[in-house]
Formats: sequence, C-alpha cells, structure tokens
Amino acid sequence: MKLLVAEDDPRLLKTLLHIFQKNRFSADGVPNGEEALSHGRTGEYDGIVLDIMMPGMDGLRVLQCLRREGIETPALFLTARAEVSQRVEGLDCGADDYLPKPFHTTELLARVRAMLRRKAAYLPDLLTLGPVTLNRSTYQLIYQDKERALSGREFQILEMLMLAPGTIFPTERIITHLWGWDADVDTSVIWVHISNIRKKIAALHAPMEIRFIRNGGYTLEVQA
Repeated sequence: MKLLVAEDDPRLLKTLLHIFQKNRFSADGVPNGEEALSHGRTGEYDGIVLDIMMPGMDGLRVLQCLRREGIETPALFLTARAEVSQRVEGLDCGADDYLPKPFHTTELLARVRAMLRRKAAYLPDLLTLGPVTLNRSTYQLIYQDKERALSGREFQILEMLMLAPGTIFPTERIITHLWGWDADVDTSVIWVHISNIRKKIAALHAPMEIRFIRNGGYTLEVQA
C-alpha cells in the first residue's frame, strides 16, 4: 500500500514517513498543500494523511479540490485542531477519519489500516493470479499448498506486478512507487530484489515468470 503524507513540520514529516515505512507501507512526503494536491491528483496512492494547518493551501482545501475532481482516495486528517466543529468540518470535506495531535503510533497505524479497509475498491488480503496467491497479511507467496515468505520490498514489487500482469514497468517507475519521487536509489537494488523474487518463485515451481524487456522494464507473465 502506498501513502501520501502532507505535513509542514519537517521533523514530524520525517517521523511519519519513518513510522509508515517501518510498518511496510510505501510513503511519499510533501511539506505543503500545493504539492499534496499535485501528488494526490496522480491517483497513485491508496491513502492520504493530511495536516490541516499548512501554509498556503491548507489540508481542507486540498481535499475539497481532490473530491471535486472525482478523486476518491481515502484521506485521514492528522491535526492539532481537535474541537468537534473542526472535526465535523474535516469530515464534511470528504475525509474518512480524523486523528488529533499528539497521537500514539499504534492508534495512527490502526486508523490508517481501517481507512484503507473502507476503500470502495478495497483489496482483499489474498491477491490471486491464476493458480498463484499472494497473501497481503503475511507477505507469503503461495502455490499448491507451498509458500515462501517475502521481504517488505519483495512483496511491494511482486504486488505491483501481479496487479497488472503483462504490463511493462520501467525500473524508474518501480523505484518511484517504492521509495518516492525524490529517491536516490541505484537501479541495481531493484535487480537484486527481482532476483530474490525469481528464486522464490522457482522454489515453489510456480507457473509465473518475471521477465526483463530490453529498453522497457520488468513484466510478469503467468502460464495458464
């Protein structure tokens, strides 16, 4: 799952990104409402965590704009504004939840998980492609009652490929999806993760293959 986090306090933004990434979310961070709106419009995120009080365009206006444009990405307001009237205002703007600061990490993660479960296009725990299953809860790849555990990055890459079999994903797109727009990640890191996934697929004798298309990228093929 990929999150967009908008927070103007750089220390808190860094903390939030650390919390989410440590708990196996991909997360991009932006420091203001204008960038939150720009990123939110891409439709690449499964959820948005928005501060309300940001300079320039605040979180309320960001979400109002996204909802007017038909973008239904679930959103949670994380803010110091805790009065009932302010919470109602945030929810009326189209937010799915509202968590006042200061917050406990466990509650934040629980609310984000609950928010993602309420998606209209909620993805089930089991992602099945042909005879192969990817368990989103346990990060296990399953074929004919055999299973192999995946690391967090391996899981994120394989999930991305399984959601769009046959699609060619350039290495740069995979890096952006996993680490964010401004990531300084060598392409060899993706090769290592792909190599590890291939070994686990081979160990299961699963009828799927990750192929590299020259001048294109990686694609997942599944045999009937």
